Amino acid sequence: MNDLIQKQLNDAKVLMDRAIEHADGEVAKIRAGKAMPSMLDGISVDYYGTPTPLNQIGSVTTPDARTLVVQPWEKSLLGLIEKAIMEANIGLNPQNDGQVIRLNVPPLTEERRKDLVKKVKEEAERGRIAIRNIRKDVNGKIQRLKSEGISEDEIKGGEAEVQKLTDLYIVKVDKIAEAKEKDIMTV
Repeated sequence: MNDLIQKQLNDAKVLMDRAIEHADGEVAKIRAGKAMPSMLDGISVDYYGTPTPLNQIGSVTTPDARTLVVQPWEKSLLGLIEKAIMEANIGLNPQNDGQVIRLNVPPLTEERRKDLVKKVKEEAERGRIAIRNIRKDVNGKIQRLKSEGISEDEIKGGEAEVQKLTDLYIVKVDKIAEAKEKDIMTV
């Protein structure tokens, strides 16, 4: 296969890997009824005027399956962390005992589980769309290689390889979503 086409395939693979990482990260943020430190990943605290990720100003642990504990490295941050968690609107009520902040993760109702599965499906679809957009862009770049003197057969072969990559990565997104759905529906 031509080097220019191979470069486009390698670029597509890198971009699709990033799309998978992003989709996996977004799906991981959806809580499945079990306490996980990643549930607080999107929360930033105003640390001396700078928005700072929560995990950079304290430790987040899970002493049991239903509790998250945030232990700030500076006691003066307890109030700010509590406020940031409330403003993040993640459905958890922080309890500040002057030392740590505890978050009790309530068990999910059947209706809430179905809503979360719907969210997982939406995120998975965004991942599939991202991968298909990458396929479209790469195929366009391969088509433009005609002007470089690359034969029609090589271009068709390159497009076939891009389609194989696309199919492979869409299966990866589906597996991520399937695993999360199973996790959410397990009581």
